[in-house]
Amino acid sequence: QERMVESGGGLVQAGGSQRLSCVASGSIFSIQNMAWYRQAPGKQRELVAFMTSNGITNYADSVKGRFTISKGDDRKTTYLQMTSLKPEDTGVYYCNVTLGADPDTWYWGQGTQVTVSS
Repeated sequence: QERMVESGGGLVQAGGSQRLSCVASGSIFSIQNMAWYRQAPGKQRELVAFMTSNGITNYADSVKGRFTISKGDDRKTTYLQMTSLKPEDTGVYYCNVTLGADPDTWYWGQGTQVTVSS
């Protein structure tokens, strides 16, 4: 059973950096399309970054130039590198991916809390 396991969240000061990881645990398939979302307290979940299977990326305006989405060499891990963090980046971050040859089934990670202090 495919399961996405996230790690890397925590408390960081404004201006700092953090890298989130999301690995396809127990899957024999590689990540194809991938995305990272975040949900701030009292707000809806929003798309932060997206990468297609052929490497095309897209970012929310609020994170452009600061966040980078990537895929690991193992092809089963996706990363979100965050720099120049701001308090408004605080929230629960979720990865969302497709695996193998199935482009229609998206798998969610459990979420990891990122808190940026001012």
